[in-house]
Amino acid sequence: MVDFEVLSLPEATHPEVGDTAPDFTRPLVNGEYWEDTALSTVTDAGPTLLVFHPMDGSFPTTYIWNEIDDRGFASDVQLVGVSISSPYEHGALLEERADGARLFSDPAAEIAEQYGIENPLDGMTGVREHRPAVFLLDESRTVHYAWAADEWPAFPEYDAVEAAIDERVGR
Repeated sequence: MVDFEVLSLPEATHPEVGDTAPDFTRPLVNGEYWEDTALSTVTDAGPTLLVFHPMDGSFPTTYIWNEIDDRGFASDVQLVGVSISSPYEHGALLEERADGARLFSDPAAEIAEQYGIENPLDGMTGVREHRPAVFLLDESRTVHYAWAADEWPAFPEYDAVEAAIDERVGR
């Protein structure tokens, strides 16, 4: 049994259902290369599940992407992740998991701040990362599902995410 303390996180001020998710441009990594890409370019291609996660290699990130892979979300929506990890680290993550996903690199956690989901790391002055969060967006970046962790660690309610995807894609 893993022994760790569950920590409460400060209140998140993330976009809610009906809001327009902020646009941003960052390096977007796929299995072969990366290039600066706007979120709006991704959402233009169809419904998008935007998954914020801690740094690559952490146990929450591994757990989140394993569950998303097991549920096959990438077959129904554009699937993109965001974390502080570099494009090189994202490449390694994509080799191991996150099937069908692409990953935005946000090393300064500016997107986390923009979305109101930054997580200052205890004992590490000035270091922050993304708290786990999930947003289902349509082509105009309107939020159709929103969840953000309020404690550490916490994980999305995957059944609720799946139901939102099913509703959005008409299943």
